[in-house]
Amino acid sequence: MEPKNSLFDTAVVGGQRLRNRIVLPPLTRSRADDDGVPTPLMEEYYRQRAGAGLVISEGTVIAPQATAYTRVPGLYSAEQVAAWRPVVEAAKREGAVVYAQLWHVGRQSHSSVQPDGLPPNGPSPIAITGYQYRSANGRIPYETPRELTTADIAEIVQAYGTAARNAVSAGFDGVELHAANGYLIDQFLNDGSNCRTDLYGGSLENRTRFLREVITELARHLPMDRIGVRLSPSSDWMDAHDSDKRTLYSTVVRQLNDFRIGYLHLVEPEIAGSTTVDRPADSVPTAELAALFDGVVIVTGGHDQASAERLLADGTADLVGFGRLFISNPDLPRRFQTQAPLEPLRPTGIYGGGPEGYTDYPSLAASGA
Repeated sequence: MEPKNSLFDTAVVGGQRLRNRIVLPPLTRSRADDDGVPTPLMEEYYRQRAGAGLVISEGTVIAPQATAYTRVPGLYSAEQVAAWRPVVEAAKREGAVVYAQLWHVGRQSHSSVQPDGLPPNGPSPIAITGYQYRSANGRIPYETPRELTTADIAEIVQAYGTAARNAVSAGFDGVELHAANGYLIDQFLNDGSNCRTDLYGGSLENRTRFLREVITELARHLPMDRIGVRLSPSSDWMDAHDSDKRTLYSTVVRQLNDFRIGYLHLVEPEIAGSTTVDRPADSVPTAELAALFDGVVIVTGGHDQASAERLLADGTADLVGFGRLFISNPDLPRRFQTQAPLEPLRPTGIYGGGPEGYTDYPSLAASGA
């Protein structure tokens, strides 16, 4: 019988050895400046959490049009690249491997934050319903997006490539493509948001084309095994509806095998965006999709140490991400290893602000433990 993996075993991703199988997953915290430039506060935040074997940055937008909210970082300007370098280096000095998550929100944006003041773009002119946009002046309805032309799509693919090149320049070891949570790539995948009749709509082959084109473009700038893809196969967050999620995401995972990417990052069915929900009726078991993938699998969503160890032991996951626990416990791996008490998550400071709720959670070393 093969020995079972544990959280504190090493692992290899993209040819790099991780010191453990604990992942800091992407967590939007909104501490960049108004131009999307990372700040020294972010440097401290990532340094504190670099006990993870793999650190994945918060969602980092690939262009001004790709954002939905202020103070999220980007990777499209020289100033952003320069400011990311000390952030990445701080985490790498502590021993972590560091990836950048590349993000385009698509129709989840709003004209109030678009550079041209017009409604955002999406695969089809279908507005998000059942949710409201969080504007500077309160909650307002989402707008009907402008349908992307094929020329627009080509420009966005190029923007992903530029962001990947910038990530390498900033010192990141690899990139994770955000194809989850009802954002732009997910909007192309799901037939509830994609009613196109061209090469990017209709059949599964067409709806997955944008994802495949982006991966191909990313691979022009870094090795294929330094590219990860994040999916939320069961989530209907922000109207991410599909008539057959099992077939859709099984197809996507099989296509990812053809690329031989570095890892597949799966979000558990009980997670919708940043919230915990009941498992949807049409949810696709994580273990089912993980078994289809030929490479490294990361699983994130509501896990504690015990449930994570079970995922590793039964072979569902190779690495496990911890979001909320990592926010309130910057030295989470050490706390797991020593069975130390865990700090609870505070409601203040999750999105935006200063050190409070961001870098002021205590470590065991600071408390003398």
